[in-house]
Amino acid sequence: MNTSSSFVHDFLRRLRDSNQPTAKSGQSSHYNHNNASTSNNGHQDVVLTSSTPHSFQLGTGASIFTDTIIPAITSAKSELIFVTCFWAPSKSLSALHDTLFKLAAHRHSFTGLPVLKIRICLSSRSLFQKLLHPQTRDGYVYPPSTWQKDFGLPSPDLLKAGNIDLQVKSLFFLPFSVMHPKFVIIDRQRAFVPSCNVSWEAWLEGCVEVSGDAVQQLMSFYSQTWDRDLDTKESLNLQGTSECGGLDLREAGLSLVTSSAHLAAVIPAGIEQLPTLVLPSQYHRNPRFRPFPWQRPPTPPPTPLNIALLELFDRSRETIYIQTPNLTCLPVINALLDALQRGVDVSIVTSRNMMLLEQLVTAGTTTSWCIRSLQRRYKKLAEKFALHDDDVEAGGRNLGQLHISYFRQRRVAGAGDHRGGSLPVAGTNEEEPVHSHLKLTIVDGEYTLLGSGNMDRASWYTSQELGILFHDERFAVAVKATVEKVLDGRLDAVFDSAEQ
Repeated sequence: MNTSSSFVHDFLRRLRDSNQPTAKSGQSSHYNHNNASTSNNGHQDVVLTSSTPHSFQLGTGASIFTDTIIPAITSAKSELIFVTCFWAPSKSLSALHDTLFKLAAHRHSFTGLPVLKIRICLSSRSLFQKLLHPQTRDGYVYPPSTWQKDFGLPSPDLLKAGNIDLQVKSLFFLPFSVMHPKFVIIDRQRAFVPSCNVSWEAWLEGCVEVSGDAVQQLMSFYSQTWDRDLDTKESLNLQGTSECGGLDLREAGLSLVTSSAHLAAVIPAGIEQLPTLVLPSQYHRNPRFRPFPWQRPPTPPPTPLNIALLELFDRSRETIYIQTPNLTCLPVINALLDALQRGVDVSIVTSRNMMLLEQLVTAGTTTSWCIRSLQRRYKKLAEKFALHDDDVEAGGRNLGQLHISYFRQRRVAGAGDHRGGSLPVAGTNEEEPVHSHLKLTIVDGEYTLLGSGNMDRASWYTSQELGILFHDERFAVAVKATVEKVLDGRLDAVFDSAEQ
């Protein structure tokens, strides 16, 4: 995928053409793509870049934190950007507390180290926090006196003694506009994009690590949302940090959380400088509900992430694979049905009865209802295609195959059913995921989209989201192979058109 590729050209054209003033669409948008113009080049500068993926792994949130994100945090020399959506007491938070505690003590034993600036950014802690949150783009910066009690972090005095400059900030806009992205940036050189929050849920999660120019784009995205005065081009002071070295996690006594679903992809050698799109989706405060069944759904806000997904669906030729926690966005379902009519095979992996209250509040429906509706509509298409068999034999299109599965925890003899929590594998302390929280789209075996965006109404209409799209067949194959291994024994088939 390069600047002359048809996908990039059509995507940028679609983005430019749909980027109308927000007043005309009734939206309240507060993200301006780095003040880029609506010209082709303006958007291209914002989203088009390159990256080198170093790893992709699956596991529970806690296992990904302790195996990958925590070691990365200990390697930070000058700056750590930590962005998440939800924040709650959990194994992940305990690991983060212990790491910062040990890191501060480790740094305190050295003299002349530059300040390690740590920025923790979040959107949701509790219902009351959201209801009472200041409705301003400046967000709310929490005083150090709250760090221990409210966030489970080390004491300000300890952090200061370790020459650590910490800030904790939150952003949220009523009624539903959470800042949903999750990413970690280390010294502006490496970035991690996980699907997991700082939370207790033992869900199947994913995380990709990248370096390259895409990291600078992630920094720009961070500054536009969380720190508009930050100079993202500024060089960091890394002098004197080599003497400090990294914090040895084993010597520090930090524990590792394991998961029966923890698996890293085998990234083929030579995968570097992949064409990459960094795709933000700005939040919108107007949910644009249309509650009556005869009303057509509103067009989704024309964000880079939304438009890229619709463009991928529209131009798909062979296959679409989607793994999403929820599926409640009608424009997505319509786009998938259009692809099926063109002969594209569609596979969907989602979760049953996950975050039902949130689905009802933000979408007025549930994933199960939408899945049943998708099945009914597909069957009507199948009947229509069956009436035109002669056209197919004469060179017409076949209807694509549709396969839908619900993720479930792997059944272990004698382990029982721990609904809503982690299911320990018999005889071990490993976590078994009970739902899938992975956000993954693979189109035609060559485009791979990861990030925070779900295929639900909240992600498409109100939440701020972030996606990162890679164009490389080898990377897509590696990711898909890893996912298939982890899903083995963890799927319940809901619908398979090949068996109808």
